[in-house]
Amino acid sequence: MVSTTGQNGRPALRLVVAPEPEPAAPSVTFCSHCGDRPPVSVASADTPGSRVCGSCSLGLLIESAEDVAPQAGDAFLVLDRALSVCAVSRGAERLLATCEPDVVNRHISDLLRPADAEDGGAESLAVAVAWAARGDGGIRTTVVRPANTFGIRLIARIASCGPPRAALVVLQ
Repeated sequence: MVSTTGQNGRPALRLVVAPEPEPAAPSVTFCSHCGDRPPVSVASADTPGSRVCGSCSLGLLIESAEDVAPQAGDAFLVLDRALSVCAVSRGAERLLATCEPDVVNRHISDLLRPADAEDGGAESLAVAVAWAARGDGGIRTTVVRPANTFGIRLIARIASCGPPRAALVVLQ
């Protein structure tokens, strides 16, 4: 409702029509390990309906908006609401010099840190991941660095993915 002036000079109310929501970006399915995008509704030829990747047999198939979903070979992480690592792509393993079994269930700060300590980056990284893990539809971008290395800066695009609902962090 918006207040306007009526015929008698007194304030009057009129109905405001809510804008139509923007159409959601199409979602795509990709492997949480290799980033490969299987054909629609095809997982593994051995077990139809399986969520295991048919290409590498190491990752689960998850969905994200097409404009943020990684391509095959990209470096990315999947994080839960507690900022714990759920999955690490093959590209992220190479980029961050780690392997997935060593970092699953560890806090994101064991792998990534804000690139600029004085920008309040830790808060913005944590907040962006928390919002994405809740299912917020936006895409956030921040600059990070590997936790064990100085002088390297990576752009992190953070968005929602699932199921189950989680945060996708694509590193560039």
